[in-house]
Amino acid sequence: MVFPVTPADPEAGGPAGHTYGAVAVRLDGTAPAEVSAALRQIRFSGWLAPPEDGWLVAVARPGGGTVAAGRRGVAGVAEWLSARLPATVLAIRVLADRQLALVAWDGGEEAGRYVSDPAREPGADEDVLAEPYGAEHADAFAAACGRPDAAEELGEVLAEELDPDSVIESERLARLLRLLGLPTWLVAAAALPRDIPTGPGSRELTRLGAGLPGLLGRLCGGAAGVLRRRRPPPPIVTDAPRGSSGMDPWLM
Repeated sequence: MVFPVTPADPEAGGPAGHTYGAVAVRLDGTAPAEVSAALRQIRFSGWLAPPEDGWLVAVARPGGGTVAAGRRGVAGVAEWLSARLPATVLAIRVLADRQLALVAWDGGEEAGRYVSDPAREPGADEDVLAEPYGAEHADAFAAACGRPDAAEELGEVLAEELDPDSVIESERLARLLRLLGLPTWLVAAAALPRDIPTGPGSRELTRLGAGLPGLLGRLCGGAAGVLRRRRPPPPIVTDAPRGSSGMDPWLM
């Protein structure tokens, strides 16, 4: 699989890529209509894909910002759905292909929270360590997705510290999606509103703007988007490990 890569960011170093996010609901006793109704209720903005391999995926717009009522990003939407649907719900987010975040809920309870590089979390302090956080939840992620046999390999994928000069986070996500049995076209979700390479065409997806379809949804979604850009969602993690501030103790 080929991943689109834009020119390097001179400040960050290495190849920079796309930002995208999605919520995935495991359809094990949950009807697609229930998920759709719940997303409309929370005034979700994005695209709802047709069911595939036992999962229903909602791609958020914008992937890294507020996409629903209550200042909710993809993690907030997934948490809200998990409290109302008897299903496993995952939140997946990639920021500029330099950070991957994964949060899972199973049976209404949070199963695990992972961020590949907490130092790149918006608003993170300078002393936050740039190393994978939450890789120890691999067993819980695999079990929640019905793939317990994949736990060991998944743990290795999550714990790996990628070389930012040569590898993008979409590559890690592609491996994760295959291991958990999720639709692999998610790594190309940033292509929307155009057709998704290797995935569903744009006409196969239901577009929602602030929970509404059609022209009214585009109008309401555009208005909601202006307000939501001023109120970004809370960070995925706030308790990541921290290192030394670098200050000389003799100056304290």
